[in-house]
Order: sequence, then C-alpha cells, then structure tokens
Amino acid sequence: MRVFVTGASGWIGSAVVPELIGAGHQVVGLARSDASAVALVEAGAEVRRGTLDDLDTLRDTAAESDGVIHLAFKHDIAFSGGFEDAADADRLAIDTFGEALAGSDRPFVIASGTLGLAPGRVATEQDGQASSGPAGGHWGAGPLKRLANAHATAALADRGVRSSVVRLPPTVHGDGDHGFMATAVSIAREKGVSGYIGDGANRWPAVHRSDAAHLFRLALESAPAGSTLHAIADQGVPIRAVAEVIGRQLGLPVASVSPDDAAGHFTWLAAFLAMDSPVSSAYTRELLGWQPTGPGLLDDLDKGHYFAAPSV
Repeated sequence: MRVFVTGASGWIGSAVVPELIGAGHQVVGLARSDASAVALVEAGAEVRRGTLDDLDTLRDTAAESDGVIHLAFKHDIAFSGGFEDAADADRLAIDTFGEALAGSDRPFVIASGTLGLAPGRVATEQDGQASSGPAGGHWGAGPLKRLANAHATAALADRGVRSSVVRLPPTVHGDGDHGFMATAVSIAREKGVSGYIGDGANRWPAVHRSDAAHLFRLALESAPAGSTLHAIADQGVPIRAVAEVIGRQLGLPVASVSPDDAAGHFTWLAAFLAMDSPVSSAYTRELLGWQPTGPGLLDDLDKGHYFAAPSV
C-alpha cells in the first residue's frame, strides 16, 4: 500500500515508517521542517511538506493514498496550556481525512491515549467508548475533546472508512525517549532522591516503541472498521518499582513523597504519577495476533540509556 503518515518523523512515527517499509509498503510522510524532510528521505520515505493546518495538503495526499496513519498532534501547544486548541486542530485534520477517504473502505488509523480511562481498575478496549464517563472528563475540555476525536474516527466506519483507533499508554519507551520516564529521571537527578507518591503501588502501563509501531502496521493492514485497539505490553508497572530502578541506576536513595508534597517535588508530572491506570490489551492481541517482543519498561530502564549524563 501507499501510506500517508502524519507525525512521520516524531517519536512514534520514526518507528512506524521503517516498520511499514520493511513490510513492503510505500510511505509518504508529512514534514513541517527541513530536518524532518531529511530524516524521512534517509528512512526511505517520500516527503510531503506541510503542517496539520494545511488541510488541502492533507486532503489531497490522503486521496492519492491507499491508507492513512495519523500520528501528528500539536504537543508543543498542548503542553504550554493550549491542549484544547491542539485538540481542535486534530479534529479538523480527522474530519479532512474522513472526507477524503469516505466510501473507499481504505484504512485510517489514528493515535489516542489510555490515561484516565478507568482509574483504579484495569481498563479494556471497551472503556471510553461512550462520550461521557471517566476518561478525560476530569482533565478538562482539551482531553475530553481528544476523546471525542477518537469517537469521530471510529464513527467513520459508517461512512465507508476502515477506521481504527490505537490507544497508547503514557509511556512508549525506548532509547531516545524524552517523555515521562526521562522527566522522572531528570527530577530524581535534580532532587537527589528517586521518589514515588504515597506507597507507590499505583500502576503505570507501558509499551516499547517497536511494539507500538508493529501494532500500527497491523491496524493499517487488517483492523476491522471502527476498532479500538490497545498498544499495551506492560499492563501495570508499580511506580515504586520504576523509582527503584531509577534510584539504582543513579546511585540515589529511593523514598516516598507524600501526596501533599508531590506537586512541589514532581511539578507537572505529579498528577500523572499519582494515577493508578492499569490497562489490558487482551482483546487487541486476540483480534490481530499482536504479541509484544520488545523489553518491558523495567528491563528497558535497566539498559541504562535513560541515564546517560546530560549534555553540557
């Protein structure tokens, strides 16, 4: 297939592109910068210059393709307080792709998230299917809008699009990850202690980047229309166990941080680290035969690449 990939040079996309090419697909990647364009060419992909705001480019490229994997999201805007604006831009892109693919039965796969789906219990692919409920609601309008974007994508099945939603855990780990785990390591290094909140028993789902990329390919190739899939390898790793690996790798003490002091210690990460968010991928594995083969989160942390001395 000729596959249009947005976010093709990002953390997930840069693993999805070689996964697709290795399986014999042609890739057209959206690039918003010269550096992204160079990376895509080096990976063996064709480049289409533009951004998520270039709706004509998105529409035309999707119409010329056999399928679309939509990974781009305005994370820079979201993390600076503009999550709602980022979600609105995402919805415009999704609607544009839906327009271009309607009635074709071509695949359209998007990335979504699992955080907050079913706090305190193991979430499944069936959770968060309704527009109301725990998922996203207590985080504000932006995350709730992003959940609505996933619903809109699944609903494209009624318009003749083989749409599917791949939900990712908060940590998609691997060498080069600059997300939550890298932030936790940085905070431990700065504070001189590897901390966890309360008793640290709350659970954190995770997947290795290579396994996530493989699931996106399987979804493109064979996911039924309207599917919700979970890219989850570790159903729930206790945060205390994460802190223990970080402490061992940095040679730092490991200690509990009280919930009252968590915001001061972990800053913006505190709200996430306090959540108990285990997630199952049993349905996804049975449906598509997906079996993660990459290292689990604790094993990956123990490889040491998260602990390279920061550049000066």
